[in-house]
Amino acid sequence: MKKQIFVFGLAVQACVASLAGSYTVVSPDKLVRINVNTGKELTWSVERAGETIVCPSPLSLDIEGATVQPGKSPRVVKAQRRSVDETVIAEVPTKFRNVRERYNELVLRMKGGYSVEFRAYDNGAAYRFVTAFPGTMTVNTENVAFCMPDSTVAYWPMDASTNFVTPQEAVFERRKLDTLNGMMKGYLPIYMQTPAGTRAVITEAGVEDYSNLFLTADSCSTLRGEFPKVIREKRLKPGSDRNEELISLYPYIARTSGTRALPWRIVMLSPDDAGLLENYLAWQLSGPSVIGDASWIKPGQISWDWWSNMNLYGVDFEAGANMDTYRYYIDFAAEHNIEYILLDEGWSKGTWDITHYKPEINVEELVRYGNERGVGIILWALWNPLEKDIEGTLDVYRDWGVKGIKIDFMDRSDQDMVNFYDHVGKAAAERHLMVDFHGAYKPCGMQRKYPNVMTFEGVMGMEYHKCPERAVTPMHNLTLPFIRNLAGPMDYTPGAVNTANQEDYLPNWTHPMALGTRAHQAAIFVVFESPLQMVCDSPSNYNLAPGYADFLGDIPTVWDETVAIDAAIGEHLVMARRNGENWFIGAMTDWTPRDMEVVLDFLPTGKWNLRTFADGRNAHRQATDYKIEETTVSSGDTVRFHMAPGGGWAAILTPAK
Repeated sequence: MKKQIFVFGLAVQACVASLAGSYTVVSPDKLVRINVNTGKELTWSVERAGETIVCPSPLSLDIEGATVQPGKSPRVVKAQRRSVDETVIAEVPTKFRNVRERYNELVLRMKGGYSVEFRAYDNGAAYRFVTAFPGTMTVNTENVAFCMPDSTVAYWPMDASTNFVTPQEAVFERRKLDTLNGMMKGYLPIYMQTPAGTRAVITEAGVEDYSNLFLTADSCSTLRGEFPKVIREKRLKPGSDRNEELISLYPYIARTSGTRALPWRIVMLSPDDAGLLENYLAWQLSGPSVIGDASWIKPGQISWDWWSNMNLYGVDFEAGANMDTYRYYIDFAAEHNIEYILLDEGWSKGTWDITHYKPEINVEELVRYGNERGVGIILWALWNPLEKDIEGTLDVYRDWGVKGIKIDFMDRSDQDMVNFYDHVGKAAAERHLMVDFHGAYKPCGMQRKYPNVMTFEGVMGMEYHKCPERAVTPMHNLTLPFIRNLAGPMDYTPGAVNTANQEDYLPNWTHPMALGTRAHQAAIFVVFESPLQMVCDSPSNYNLAPGYADFLGDIPTVWDETVAIDAAIGEHLVMARRNGENWFIGAMTDWTPRDMEVVLDFLPTGKWNLRTFADGRNAHRQATDYKIEETTVSSGDTVRFHMAPGGGWAAILTPAK
């Protein structure tokens, strides 16, 4: 949906076909400048406030058998310009519901049947190829490069996966680009700081029928694109029901329609970290919704059974994958304003038999019971058996009455997998089912095209607290809003009850705990973006933490407005969000204790009820210590609070009646 607030102008500049030329397009606020050169090869560069962020970098396509290779010896036939200023309404908003779409655009139409579009926004720059070739085209590769200034620092995803097979669940390590080698493939987004301090985050949008982009860095601070090739032959690894091995590949990255727009290559820009928290370019540059009526889509929280191993206690039944346990989860969700429960792995007759439930579980009866309590059911499924019959399987789930599906263990981002995502998004929308892609690549557009696609994993999240090899530190949590969440929704699965300081932490598969404080976990529900947000811990654990589940259940999962207040990647942040007339604040810190303050100047005039979830007086010694307090404040007041090491602070503000 779009509401136009200014009529955008279109100016066309006709040009004689030329071999060389220079073009510029500048953002509406005049701070961001794209320079385009059409010499022997097409290059672009990006400036912000006079600082060169991306030095001249080539862009081209290698198309099998084509007499004209886009970007090589480009000849401009026509340059077209337009300015756009309109409001776009997000149907499932993760930052803003009313999104101001404001940019200046340059389109270079080239001899040979292709064009290149460049857009300069106040907070970023982007380009994409648009082809108009007959029939199909085989893209051997796309030449993508970002030549960065010397001494640029990146937060690099330290992923050792090969053949681009990865769930994209790495730690982001601060490294100078010139210390990375070409073997270290980085998946997007990639966060960088220039020597002058400008933040630049690279990602992509509008990825359809095409491979995902990865980047490698060299000793010259240049990032170069690499892509998964199309798979010729694959098979399940021996003894596994989900992990694949690739046997052979085709020599190309996509075979696709010759007439189409390719993905956007995006550089998000900000003078500081706080500005990145409000950047929505990945969503803005994605294609509009294609599903029509989206009123049936209901964002919300999900009570999750897997993280806590269904460890219920103080009950008079055997906990496990059975009806009594799931009814207990439904009752807990209803009591604490949680919209859904998830039946994770273990509900189906087999991991590959995902259209029949176990004899001891009746999904349709759980749906009926949940409907009585106002709680919906979402089902987990492996992607491999789903791929065999997407429509038939989703027909079964629709007929059972479930609200959505969590699909797991894809771990790939090649063209075929991108098309699988699209197929699922479309088929699920037709059946009014929401989708959570787990074991997934980062969002790159389909969450706008199919608003029923609510969230993606593609993140090292809470589940790693169960594993001894990697702990999810508060510092890691304080990288995610500036990197992974800039691509889109993130299924991190927060909400631990058992929390620990550094010296007390022990990874445990069956009784997991999280690093940092309970208030840190509570703040995540405001800070991290996911329209379907897991509440990860056992109902029995929440029962021993008075007020915790109620506080979490009162935090929404979509946001009409976002205000970044203070932030430094890996260290701390404070941000506020609005849902309807209510405001919510989330603050988090690393292992450094901090005294912070928030000026409530973003609130409308009047009195407000303030309910806070804060670190307790002894949270530095016992990370489970917390306090919930209520008071009344006015717009413009200053609220001060303390965060313990690994701590946090969350607040709910409602108009005083």
